[in-house]
Amino acid sequence: MSELIIFDCDGVLVDTERMANANMAAIISELGVPMTGPDCQRRFMGRTLEDVQSMIEELTGQVLPADWPDQVRLRDLESFKAGVPAIEGVAGVLDELDRRDVAYCVGSSGKYEKMRTTLGSSGLLPRLEGRLFSAQDCERGKPAPDVFLLAARTMGHAPENCTVIEDSLPGVLAARAAGMRVYAFVEDPACDREAMQGAGAVLFEAMADLPDLLFSKT
Repeated sequence: MSELIIFDCDGVLVDTERMANANMAAIISELGVPMTGPDCQRRFMGRTLEDVQSMIEELTGQVLPADWPDQVRLRDLESFKAGVPAIEGVAGVLDELDRRDVAYCVGSSGKYEKMRTTLGSSGLLPRLEGRLFSAQDCERGKPAPDVFLLAARTMGHAPENCTVIEDSLPGVLAARAAGMRVYAFVEDPACDREAMQGAGAVLFEAMADLPDLLFSKT
């Protein structure tokens, strides 16, 4: 059994992906490349906005302002302030981890301000404050393993004793590169199930099913 469960934030703890991808689609369409929210999710999900900026510059042939990631973050934060729901069933998962005295934390590509806004809006922040880890503290974002290794090291657990809960291919690749087990939450139809399973993730569709997966003796 794992000693530490590391949750991604967006799309795993809080239902922000659809909102953020709709914003990103509008931004890219304004740059002259029409794109939908699901298009953005397939291309950019799980990556830092700095990495996304490089990808968009290559896609559009335009050089974006140096502060472009911060502009996007501000746009998203304004949207999130209207209210972000927790993923259905995730509070029950945290309850079960507490009951079993299993440690857990968050390892996200998002910055701390974003995590605190979305987790605060969803009501989950009091359960996770002090256990948030962001790629902003790492040299590389996902699919590099840095944020997960930082979380494991800070929480005092060896990587092989950690399990990651993700919903994106870059996140799955990061977890595997860190030497950790990984479960991929694939409730969203836009998820690349085949690629995540091929990268070594165990797939699940309902958050309420996660405790049985984590603690099954079979």
